[in-house]
Amino acid sequence: MGTKSRETIYGGSVRHAAEVAAEARKTADRLACEAWNKRMLGFQGPAQPSPALGDALNAGYLYLEVKCLGCNTHQTVDLNVVRRAKTTPVHELERYMRCKNCSQVRGYPYKRSHLVALRTTKISASDACRLVAGWHNPTGISV
Repeated sequence: MGTKSRETIYGGSVRHAAEVAAEARKTADRLACEAWNKRMLGFQGPAQPSPALGDALNAGYLYLEVKCLGCNTHQTVDLNVVRRAKTTPVHELERYMRCKNCSQVRGYPYKRSHLVALRTTKISASDACRLVAGWHNPTGISV
């Protein structure tokens, strides 16, 4: 004579609750990223607090748009390749950004970059033409 296992009795409800919790986390992360983007675009400055790298990735914001203050170009940084802990707030990345082209011209790492917003897609050449008047070939801004 057998009895039902706990997996049989509670397994479905436990899996459903885990799926609902994961979806709620994803929604909360997306809303936090959207709020941070609106603060960044509205105040034109380093809005703190910002979402963590892991939260941005969970919400589907895979790229960070960065503007070089030296040559006025816009680039996107892939957040998947950033070598920082996933708990690192996005605003802390600003001090590590440097423009390759400006660094080569000056002969030292040029770190005058400004975070613009989190993005779900990579910036394209047509986007950059609209963003920057007198646009020229983009330089790589890396972390």
